Amino acid sequence: MAYELTIEPMGAKLEIEEGQTILDAALRAGIYIPNACGHGLCGTCKVQVLDGEIEHGQASSFALMDFERDEGMTLACCATLNSDVTIEAEIEEDADAEQIPVRDFPGTVSRILDLTPTIKGVFIALDEPIHFQAGQYIQFAVPGKGIERAFSLANAPSSPSSTASEIEINVRIVAGGEGTTYIHNQLKVGDGITVKGPYGRFFVHQSARKPLVFMAGGSGLSSPRSMILDLLNTGWDLPITLIYGQRNRAELYYHDEFVALAAKHPNFRYVPTLSDEPADSEWNGHRGYVHDAATTTYPDGFTGNQAYLCGPPLMIDACINALMQGRLFEDDIYFEKFISAADAQQVRSPLFRKI
Repeated sequence: MAYELTIEPMGAKLEIEEGQTILDAALRAGIYIPNACGHGLCGTCKVQVLDGEIEHGQASSFALMDFERDEGMTLACCATLNSDVTIEAEIEEDADAEQIPVRDFPGTVSRILDLTPTIKGVFIALDEPIHFQAGQYIQFAVPGKGIERAFSLANAPSSPSSTASEIEINVRIVAGGEGTTYIHNQLKVGDGITVKGPYGRFFVHQSARKPLVFMAGGSGLSSPRSMILDLLNTGWDLPITLIYGQRNRAELYYHDEFVALAAKHPNFRYVPTLSDEPADSEWNGHRGYVHDAATTTYPDGFTGNQAYLCGPPLMIDACINALMQGRLFEDDIYFEKFISAADAQQVRSPLFRKI
């Protein structure tokens, strides 16, 4: 049975299937309701039910408290309809955002590369191209497991149509992680899989026309790589700096690619940094954490730039502190936290959490 969902204040009317969540219906219609965890754990997608009956689903009692339920609030990522329903949601408008409906994309694993001892590059040839903005992510349905995992798209959108028939995701194996363990140990070339997307509001705000600083750690390089490749492919002429951190040289993937890009493009600067490289190694680049390298690279502060951060939560927090101490503030800092399986057990969140 299908019901009608009305989203105020825009007045959009959607048909929603039995068991389909409010958030899924909205995203598939190209309507962005702010969201983060996707599993009722963070409260980002909270909306007001104005009329009709809903089921709260698996919404956490911390993310949606009892008094909020009594006041007619619900979490769009978990709520399903029992009747025609009208909700009120905070619909974000952004001049740089494309309203791209979420869709299912069947495909086949075309290549698997060992990028580092712990990170694999998985390439998927889709049956039809996906349209996305650089920085967005997909949900990967793990074959035979009944679970999905979120991974940023590591390739740039194809020019000029901004679509891609073969997509790339970079997957770091996580101890005890069911999804990443399967991908590393069992997934093989030729396997049929399905991805959903695109998701997320992590993209370059080009209309601001400011120099860009990308700060990445671990497999959090995926989104910044997609963004940087897209910017260089489309002729962005303002300065771009990538500060990328790993523990050691063996984990520093796509290093040669970025060195070559810096040599080719005068407006692109690449600053790799290693936090646990043996002291007697031949590494002659920066040593330390990403926020240390950023402070060294910008001794006069960060004022006038835009910063894009992607990596483990502790890295993000340290980088935000460094940026703010360097006189760059909230309006010019965009970030995406990469949540490991261990983190998820503590914060009860999926792989990605956009704050």
